[in-house]
Amino acid sequence: MKMLECVGFVWKGVLARSERKLATICGEILHISRKNKSRRGKMPKAPRGVRTIIALTGRRNAGKSSLINAITNQDIAIVSATPGTTTDPVAKSYELIPIGPVTFYDTGGIDDIGELGEKRIKSTNKILWRTDIAVVVIDDKGITADDKKLIEKIDKLDIPNLIIFNKIDIVLPAKQDLEFCKQHNLNYCLVSASQGQGVEEARKKLVELAPEHLKKERSLAGDLIEKGSVLMLVTPIDLSAPKGRLILPQVQMLREILDNNGIAITIKESEIEEAWAALAKKPDLVITDSQAIEVVNQKIPQHIAVTTFSILFARYKGDLPTLYEGAETIDKLQDNDKILIAETCSHNVQCDDIGRFKIPNWLHKYTGKKFQFEVAAGHDFPEDLEKYKLI
Repeated sequence: MKMLECVGFVWKGVLARSERKLATICGEILHISRKNKSRRGKMPKAPRGVRTIIALTGRRNAGKSSLINAITNQDIAIVSATPGTTTDPVAKSYELIPIGPVTFYDTGGIDDIGELGEKRIKSTNKILWRTDIAVVVIDDKGITADDKKLIEKIDKLDIPNLIIFNKIDIVLPAKQDLEFCKQHNLNYCLVSASQGQGVEEARKKLVELAPEHLKKERSLAGDLIEKGSVLMLVTPIDLSAPKGRLILPQVQMLREILDNNGIAITIKESEIEEAWAALAKKPDLVITDSQAIEVVNQKIPQHIAVTTFSILFARYKGDLPTLYEGAETIDKLQDNDKILIAETCSHNVQCDDIGRFKIPNWLHKYTGKKFQFEVAAGHDFPEDLEKYKLI
């Protein structure tokens, strides 16, 4: 089946007519593994998938909140000498040059106690699952058994990490702790968050640790657009469309077309035939909302390349070849297999909701099988993902 041609991570948008509908599923249903997982304050918000996530972890009262304040030059986290001041993870947006937009997470202590403490530790663990860089903050007590367990967990998750010895204004790190870092090839630096010592060095270390793909400028389809290229954007205006505005993928795509000196034609799915007849130069690429893929499939000639906003965003925010492999799992599904619908966006559920109704119906129609669907809304996945055949 020739649906997407991948050359490394450069995608060429060529969809055969008979395979366009499955392309919707490729963009909407993601079979993911932690190993291949990609990676908001009143500053202008970049899409969450565009931001580098940096989590500050460690024991209670190690100085995580003071450190995040020092790195960002802002008093954004509550600082107190009382252990356990930080309960739920606190997010702060920041522009870390040259990486770009990042989100720092100030997490609760990994040595928290009691029933509530266990829940706080679980919240910290969930943050680690979507972290690009993990910072382990060590205080004047040095590296403890709890710290070593945390470091081991971060290493197993294959997350780039930095050990920060905080409070060096009180005491310098013990020789055995520095040796521990060297023996385990751990990056480290010495900081006093309260005095501002070593903070700039910590920033530099974070930049060095950022995965290369996060440092590169990404685009939705800029590499597919040449000067004068005509792109037709099919944007349905239905009950699920936000009032008075376009959704982010549509706006971002329009900007990319302008940035690359292309020509954008934006229409509703009901205007395809009229617009097509009025065009002297036919589109080089048609990009449609997933919900209109059937209409577009019927009305756009087969030789015209077609894709969806969903597929472009999947490529933009993640690893499209891996996601494509996940879509191929659909053909292997059996009756009663469990499928997780993971909704990371916040929206009012509609009667024709794409995640809760349309995708399940598409899957049933495509496979002829009946599945067990579960829905997870928010940033985090259920703890046990092994029971799902598809996410």
